[in-house]
Amino acid sequence: MPVKPVIDTISIFKNALQDGPGPKYMRLAQGIEQAINNGAIGQGLKLPPHRILADKIGVTAGTVSRAYSELERMGLVMARVGDGTFVRAREQERPRDVGFRNFIEAPDECHDMSRNMHIPGMEATLLARTMAQLSGDVERLQELMLYTPDMGIQRHRQAGAQWLAHGDFRSSAEQILCVNGSQHGLLTVLIAMLRAGDTLVTEHLTYPGLISVARFLGIKVLGIEMDEEGLIPASLAEICGINRVSALYCTPTIQNPTTAILSPERRKEIAQICREHNVLIIEDETHGVLMQDRPMPIGMYAPERGIIISSLSKGVAAGLRAGYVHVPQALVGRHAAAIRNSCWMASPLPHEIAYLWIEDGTARSLLHQQIAEIERRKQAVEKLLQGLTYRTHQYSPHFWIEVPAPWRASEIEYSLRQRNHLISIADAFSIGKGTVPQFVRASVSNASGGDQALHDGFAMLAQVLRHGINQESSMLL
Repeated sequence: MPVKPVIDTISIFKNALQDGPGPKYMRLAQGIEQAINNGAIGQGLKLPPHRILADKIGVTAGTVSRAYSELERMGLVMARVGDGTFVRAREQERPRDVGFRNFIEAPDECHDMSRNMHIPGMEATLLARTMAQLSGDVERLQELMLYTPDMGIQRHRQAGAQWLAHGDFRSSAEQILCVNGSQHGLLTVLIAMLRAGDTLVTEHLTYPGLISVARFLGIKVLGIEMDEEGLIPASLAEICGINRVSALYCTPTIQNPTTAILSPERRKEIAQICREHNVLIIEDETHGVLMQDRPMPIGMYAPERGIIISSLSKGVAAGLRAGYVHVPQALVGRHAAAIRNSCWMASPLPHEIAYLWIEDGTARSLLHQQIAEIERRKQAVEKLLQGLTYRTHQYSPHFWIEVPAPWRASEIEYSLRQRNHLISIADAFSIGKGTVPQFVRASVSNASGGDQALHDGFAMLAQVLRHGINQESSMLL
């Protein structure tokens, strides 16, 4: 973007530095803030580079840097590494700048294929039945209305261990902490184990919620190269050899967004690399529970450093907000402190419902229904994607689709949005400023509109991908 308006705005910056209370950087920031608010500096404008502005208004580059940082803290500007500092304009923000939001306030007429959501089934009816049962047990309800242990009530922790168990992997209640969903679990794990300035590595395309929370906590995130199976061990070893890495975060089963699944052999290799470099292993199994015959966790091969995050969000009910974190016994205290410092304790009522459903098989029954519905929906639309290059997995609720040249994923996303269909693009999952693959992610899990809306959304997506942006759409771009 050209910096033509720089000369026109120099007088604004100089006037802001006139004698007044407070340090220079604050006076400069306040002057720019006033100019933004009254429209003298327009939305989307690129502010002058630190050194150039400093020379023109007679201050140090540090003063300009601190002023820009204050404006960024107030949400008035955004800094893009390698690009510069821009006055914030929402319609110009990239997905990685906006941050992760699981709930999107979109018009009702929009068909949302951008998110992997739990598909509603019988859970509301079952919840009504369970609540009626609980209403007759005043003593238990009284327990649930009190403060509980920060790690969770013992029976709730036992239910978490049961939920995470698969194949030869078993946890114990003593290693389980109850959290308010997977995102809260991820937050508490990072609070417990990392500090601002620490380095965490992950797949170069990863869960946007990880990017958001790491940025919030001041944790540096580096991307690991991937192939069709997932993260490449050699790339992990190379990064760990160059950088002081504190933790690895990954989704080894139904990787988000690529749907890759790490083989047992590669999981063992990754565990060995993490041991050699003293790297913590954080595995996200929120989607992994959809694959009940999945391989053993990476942490099973290095149990002293393996942490697993899971929940009932994708398989049972997103609104229940019942999640679990499995940690090595020696680290339980640190994680309990992180939960205590973030929210005192996980909400006991949802965890009581989760406990009852896990114990009596309701949770597994709802999980099986979810898996069957995902499979049914994918079979209904997969034929529409014939001829396109894409990846998916039997248990994945989304397709990872390559955008044919010469079109870009952002153009496809914009064109579909004009037609009231929402998808996600690779940029939202990307770590760093490297080359982003031209892929889009389309999910089958939107519940509104029924099968007809599902068919129409994927038909429109396939049409745009095959034929590109038509003349009408190009005029909109």
